[in-house]
Formats: sequence, structure tokens, C-alpha cells
Amino acid sequence: MSDTDWTQVVGTIGIFALLTSVITVIIWQLASTRRAKTLLVREHEYRKIAEDGLATQQSIERRLAELDEHLAETRTRLASIERILQQVE
Repeated sequence: MSDTDWTQVVGTIGIFALLTSVITVIIWQLASTRRAKTLLVREHEYRKIAEDGLATQQSIERRLAELDEHLAETRTRLASIERILQQVE
């Protein structure tokens, strides 16, 4: 083989290696971008679940406060009824 043949072989191998590297980097970056987008979507969904949970918890706390008021009122009325019944006896 002559010097020009070796130059062409080395040049072909170099171009092949360069193209392989470029394609690998492009695929790697596309995969990285896709993972980042997936993580953002997942984070948004977790945030929505957390906000829904917080809203539900606040609703339950309000309902419990209402029930506590009703229970206190019922206890007061029951104590009043007990006093009346003791006076009647």
C-alpha cells in the first residue's frame, strides 16, 4: 500500500470516529433532556398531590372544629338536662 492509501484509511477511520462521537453525544443529550422533562412532570404531579392533600387536611380541620363546637354545645345542654332532672327528683 502506498502513503496515499494509508492516508485515506486513517482519514476514513477518523471521520467514522468523529461521526460516532457526535451521534453518541447527540443521543446522550436528547436522553438527558427527556429525563429532565420527565422529572419536571413528576415534580409537578407530586406538588399537585401535596396541594390537594393540604387542602383536604385544612377541610378536615375546619370540619373537626365545627364538630368540636357542636360537641361542646351538646355537653352544655346535657349538663343542663341533668341538673333539671336532679331538681325534679
